[in-house]
Amino acid sequence: MTFTGTQLDLNALMADLDGLEMITDPVQVTKLSQDYYTYSPILQAALGEKRGDLVVRAMSEAEVLRVAQVCYQRQVPLTVRGAGTGNYGQCVPLQGGVILDLSGMQRIKWIKPGIACVEPGVKLAAIDKQARDIGWEIRMAPSTYRKATIGGFIGGGSGGVGSVTYGQLRDRGNLLALRVVTLEDQPRVIELRGDDVYKVAHAWGTNGIITELEIPLGPAYAWAEAIVAFPDFMTCAKFGQALSDSDGIIKKLVCICADPIPTYFAALKSHIPTGSHIALVLVAECCMEPFAELVKEHDGHICYQKTAQEASKGITLVEYSWNHTTLHARSLDPTLTYLQTLFPDDKQLKVVEHLYNHFGDEVMMHLEFMRVGGAARPVGLQVVRYSTAERLQAIMDYHEAHDAYIFNPHTYILEEGGRKTVDIQHLKFKQMVDPHGLLNPGKMRAWLEREHYGL
Repeated sequence: MTFTGTQLDLNALMADLDGLEMITDPVQVTKLSQDYYTYSPILQAALGEKRGDLVVRAMSEAEVLRVAQVCYQRQVPLTVRGAGTGNYGQCVPLQGGVILDLSGMQRIKWIKPGIACVEPGVKLAAIDKQARDIGWEIRMAPSTYRKATIGGFIGGGSGGVGSVTYGQLRDRGNLLALRVVTLEDQPRVIELRGDDVYKVAHAWGTNGIITELEIPLGPAYAWAEAIVAFPDFMTCAKFGQALSDSDGIIKKLVCICADPIPTYFAALKSHIPTGSHIALVLVAECCMEPFAELVKEHDGHICYQKTAQEASKGITLVEYSWNHTTLHARSLDPTLTYLQTLFPDDKQLKVVEHLYNHFGDEVMMHLEFMRVGGAARPVGLQVVRYSTAERLQAIMDYHEAHDAYIFNPHTYILEEGGRKTVDIQHLKFKQMVDPHGLLNPGKMRAWLEREHYGL
């Protein structure tokens, strides 16, 4: 495999890395070169043949420094990987080289009230479990929290379960500090605190290798689970908005699924009335009485309910929300794909209603409520009946023409997905810590166009 104008000498590279855990088995290398980009037929075509040449499993920051130095000296691309639960090809190596697997860095260094210090390979569920022992919990997590690592979430995520209360990862205060290893002639460890963490957060590992994180925690609650059924979609959606706006009701999840999405939830189907639109919710047990009043006010029907203790075993509604909704739908129909949409701040949800009526079952409405700029707003992870790339683009264009902002999940370019704009802070930091552009090359458009920005 060729890259940066030279041919990889795999044997020499492995000799330089002797003593570290390395994987060369083609089946394992292929597996560790992928994530869940298969949700997108566009990304399937673009990334399906991309592979790394060697996987290195680092168990400590010292080992990360060693890998960084060898890759710099040999000018080998380096792509960082956590658990591979992302959806946009964030950890897929476009130019081969080394895949640096950090999933073995699993130390929880310390937890104290309101804050935890952890290594990047710690699973979010493990942090949550230990934090709850002292009355705290992680603020937000993706629906893949059982498998996802904290480093991967910070490097490639944006929000999740808990965002209805705490907002997005990008909101000040939701990430406190990072330690990152650079890819220079003499790799360094840099500590970033305060707003400086956003030089690395959500940059897909293109501008530093995260080796330690400090994250804030929230007070732990006993989370009851419920499914509320409605005969009418817009009543269901407006219930979601009302619950999200109810400051006195403590909640962690407000997920709205239009019919026929619930028909894809095999383990839940027997609880859900046929033809219903549903709200999947996590509400603090201490708030279930006022929650029930809100359900009654919107003529909803609680068709499924579990106490926090019951919800701690077996099926959890978390794993039917966010992109697990797409996962369950695709498990029955792999031709389905999805969108990511930010709807306007409009309590009447007029744009949601228009798009729901306009597209019908071609774009099945799935909303997750989160705080954006201090207000509860719906974001869409709509399930799409895919036909052609041209039709998919037309659907996205129609959304944007009607003030529904698309975070394109069908591109592996950082600035073409969620951000849509060049982050000069990311670019300047990358030039300092990765001067040869070896970290996850090909994903940051700004780096490829850096001369345009005078860098």
